[in-house]
Amino acid sequence: MEKEPIPASTTGVRALRVGDLAPVFQARSTGGEIRLDQFRGRWLIFFSHPADFTPVCTSEFVALARAAPRFEAVGCALLGLSVDSLYSHLAWVRAIRDLFGVTVPFPIVEDPTMTIGRAYGMLDETARDSSAMRATYYIDPQGVVRALTWYPLTVGRSVEEMLRLVTALKKAASGEVMTPEGWTPGGDLLLPPTNAAEDALAPGATDSWFYRTCKDSGK
Repeated sequence: MEKEPIPASTTGVRALRVGDLAPVFQARSTGGEIRLDQFRGRWLIFFSHPADFTPVCTSEFVALARAAPRFEAVGCALLGLSVDSLYSHLAWVRAIRDLFGVTVPFPIVEDPTMTIGRAYGMLDETARDSSAMRATYYIDPQGVVRALTWYPLTVGRSVEEMLRLVTALKKAASGEVMTPEGWTPGGDLLLPPTNAAEDALAPGATDSWFYRTCKDSGK
């Protein structure tokens, strides 16, 4: 059985882990006042940036804005965060629109005191800047972190992989199936392996008892 979610520390003692409850916060954003728990009931990708008007982050925001309808189609909301102020966010969103012809449709949260970054363990209490805030959290409808990734300042995140990962997490959420390497919808799925020795050693058992596949029903 799946373990109960572990309430995560908000003291900056450690970074969040898979299975932690995502800390709830309330903050201003480009979409108005935001509370994290308003996204309960659907999947959420919460991604952070160390600053506005940076080239790598700008490329990600442009790509995410263009792909937003695809995330919406799989029932996943997007929420960005940067330590810069709300007014900086608004200016950045306007610059992206004017330069690339793209409107950023998802909210961007401000975190000028880095309180949210510390609550999520992106930074510890000794951090002097926000350079480590390049994290992405995949949060399920119950508010539990199901996957997370960290990227350096110099390497952009893949929007295609973000979309693939949240789709795979949704597919495997029931525990009835698992997804193999690089899985995309329509590809074969994996069945959980049996843990019983008698099943593995039973007459007629094949050598592939630990690697059983099934078709994707599309549900």
